[in-house]
Amino acid sequence: MRNVLIALSVVFWGIVIYYAYSQMMPRAQYGVLFLGGILLLYIWHQLMEMSGGGNGSLLADLKAAYAPGNRLTATLLTLSAIDVLATTIYMATNFHALYVTRSGRALEFELYGAAVFTLVIIYLTYRSFGFTFLAIVLLGIVYGRYGMYFPGAFQHGGIGWGRLMRILVVSVDGFFGFLTRLVAAWIALFLLFAGFLRSYGAFDLIMRLAFRAAGYIDSGIAQTAVLSSAVIGSVNGSQTANASMTGSFTIPLMNRYGIKSETSAGIEAVASTSGQVLPPVMGAGAFIMANLITGITYVDVIMAGLIPAAVLVVTIFMGVHYVSVPQLGKVDLDELIQEPMPRSEFYTEVVKYGIPMGVLIYQLGIAQVTVMTAALHTSLSMMLTATGIPLLQAGAGLSDETVVEAGKRGVWETLNGARVGVIVLAPVAIILAAINGVVDILTATGVPGYIALTLMELSGGRLWLASLLAVIISILLGLGMPTTAAYTIVALLIAPTMINQFLLPELAGHFFVFYAAILAGLTPPIATTIAVAAGISGGDFWGSAVEGIKISAPLFVLPFAFVYHPEIVSATFTGPVLLSGALALAGGIAIIHGINYPMGFGMVINVPARIVFSVLGLITMVHPTRTWQLGALVLIVVLYVLQAFVGKPQPLSSLPGPTIFPKKKQKEPDAVEADPK
Repeated sequence: MRNVLIALSVVFWGIVIYYAYSQMMPRAQYGVLFLGGILLLYIWHQLMEMSGGGNGSLLADLKAAYAPGNRLTATLLTLSAIDVLATTIYMATNFHALYVTRSGRALEFELYGAAVFTLVIIYLTYRSFGFTFLAIVLLGIVYGRYGMYFPGAFQHGGIGWGRLMRILVVSVDGFFGFLTRLVAAWIALFLLFAGFLRSYGAFDLIMRLAFRAAGYIDSGIAQTAVLSSAVIGSVNGSQTANASMTGSFTIPLMNRYGIKSETSAGIEAVASTSGQVLPPVMGAGAFIMANLITGITYVDVIMAGLIPAAVLVVTIFMGVHYVSVPQLGKVDLDELIQEPMPRSEFYTEVVKYGIPMGVLIYQLGIAQVTVMTAALHTSLSMMLTATGIPLLQAGAGLSDETVVEAGKRGVWETLNGARVGVIVLAPVAIILAAINGVVDILTATGVPGYIALTLMELSGGRLWLASLLAVIISILLGLGMPTTAAYTIVALLIAPTMINQFLLPELAGHFFVFYAAILAGLTPPIATTIAVAAGISGGDFWGSAVEGIKISAPLFVLPFAFVYHPEIVSATFTGPVLLSGALALAGGIAIIHGINYPMGFGMVINVPARIVFSVLGLITMVHPTRTWQLGALVLIVVLYVLQAFVGKPQPLSSLPGPTIFPKKKQKEPDAVEADPK
């Protein structure tokens, strides 16, 4: 079954690549074929997992998949596959009639078929993301049908079942709507790139670089999680999936060197979340943002995201340093890297993976081709360098492999990369298809207008209160969702209110809800990213959530900086823009310092000092008046100087090299703020 999945994945990616090259059919029709294909591959992969991995003979694997304990699930998956195949063939072959000729109308049997397909999407959504997201999808459908029973401004006349099925399926919108087409045209090829990176060994190189960094700073082991999770997560559309992928290695590593289970879970969850905002991919959110905002390009979105990403990464680095150093024991680099990589091989690996990244940057930043073309060229260049360089080395006698062995390994890694790409892509495609259906229903009911009116009414037109309410709503709407789905919901429901009613620039409005939505993965009681990381570490969920929030506190403030200083995300880099970014960074560091630094003064001084640092950091980040910001920054510097010169532990003393202030003699460990336990 595994080999069949690989073969089908190669066929699937061949079609995706050919469409990116030729665009031989309307994108809506291609979206139908794409969703049908990825759903069938997902179902096959689920059956393969039920068989125990799919490594036996095909017949033996199928028997294991349909064993008595799996029979009901396997039957449901098989029936789902039959319906997906039938629906895809019918809609693709009758595309012109459904999308153009009979738009807005449907035959009776089409409505019944749409109802069955809707049940299949609901079932596959449940299998991918569990009850939490299933409840959101069901609530959206129930609200569309029975809106007449909802209270207040959210009441509407209700959508009949026939119209509901046309919205969700028959009109080639809903599950097949703009998000599915976006995944098919843009996001899919980047996830193929992510599959290649994993299969060719790029993740191993990233981890090695992170380990090397551990030798230059005391918190290096913890920073490996930040570096590896952020880089890998930037091409992954789900912070939860990323925490599972990288956390399975980084969390046990941190625990082994003395970091508490709750702290390691919090660090990994925050690091995985930070990857979702790192350019150039931004966890696939950048693609959706560029598609939703008229008049801007994908490059504009990436440029706008640079300053806030820098603020977030630096503050997380400081937070992780503060919380991990007191817990870490001695780190032996030789133990970390048991098989050292020769320098020549290291440089070869850098070239192998650096060329595709260079192609991506050149294509988007200089040549300014379409995202689909850039993704196509990036994926193909990754395939060429990863297979071609080992062949050249083998031919020149620079490796232990023969040309044939290098060729076989390259082919197998490419095939496996295609399989990994499908596995990563399938859940993203499923949840965005489901979200697209819910969004189309909500749009048909007029609920975005209701939300705008409600926000205006509750806030009384006050921007700070409306922003606070919008962040709370964004977190609630994003609970249990991956980044792309959470952002899509809030971008269509909340961002228009902030832009139209409170006159925020479009980029600022969308970055506001984008950053707010990803907070859901860190916010209890759901906090899916925390839950996954805590499950790996074995730590307490609530303790892990507290640790994560302490490290990521500036992330909860940063959306408000976009509201009061929208120039931070204006995609320009003038003097005032850089000053606003620098003040946001300084304020974020002050908040991290106030919350996490072990001050060691005793409770009477510690608590007020933490509050003062945090409040001053908040003012420096978001206050609309520049004078207030600069005044708060001056006070932060003064307080830091006072803290450093009264003989207490210095914030920068454990960093290598010279520090701002000369080191003073440290007190014994028992003088440092103790754990209450």
